[in-house]
Amino acid sequence: MASATGVPETRPEDEPLLGRPGDVLQEEGKGIQFNLVIGTAVLAQAGIWILTAVIWTGIFTHKLIPFSAHPLLNSAGALLLTQSILILQPTHTPDQKRQGTAIHFIIISFSAFSLYAGLAVILYAKLSHPGTHLKSPHAILGAICYIFLFLQGLVGFTQYYTPRIYGGVGNAKKIYKYHRMSGYATLILLLVTVVAATQTEYIHDQIKIKLWAVTVSVVLVLVGVLPRIKKQKLGIRS
Repeated sequence: MASATGVPETRPEDEPLLGRPGDVLQEEGKGIQFNLVIGTAVLAQAGIWILTAVIWTGIFTHKLIPFSAHPLLNSAGALLLTQSILILQPTHTPDQKRQGTAIHFIIISFSAFSLYAGLAVILYAKLSHPGTHLKSPHAILGAICYIFLFLQGLVGFTQYYTPRIYGGVGNAKKIYKYHRMSGYATLILLLVTVVAATQTEYIHDQIKIKLWAVTVSVVLVLVGVLPRIKKQKLGIRS
């Protein structure tokens, strides 16, 4: 049966357990902070906080060394990156989008600072110990991830705050969907990089963080984030 708008109605008993893809919207007059927990966001929150706890507990229950800062900073960056996505996803009115974008920018800035501080730690460690680098899957994925993060942040900032370099607001808006797509790709790449870290010598042999624990946490994050994607924001028609 169709509603007055012509959109097929869904009976409550037919509603998927996790809701329909992209159906989470920020309610009018409700604080934007609730965007962090509505819909499947609770699963993403559970996953990213468990992931962070697993890493931080593993690091702090062993002897701390300068390199310890690398996983601590990167996991904090992943935590903040996830929050920056969750806060913005449900926005749909112009006012909500403006507020969401401003908060997204603040959170993602802290995320980038944390992630690139983690990069600085690993660069210092590698330069201090000459040898063959970028040989493990984690190292290769990490290098790609840092490049993605830089390009993603550069395009995101310029298209919103300095659209004139694209020829005006209209042209800048045309690439919004690509920024969103690459943002989700970057999150997935970062999480896969974290999973790959469990097979490195430091994490696997010394800290002994389990692959299964990290994998389950990452799956929860993705199950929480991906169903909230709105196809129309990606330029995909239903």
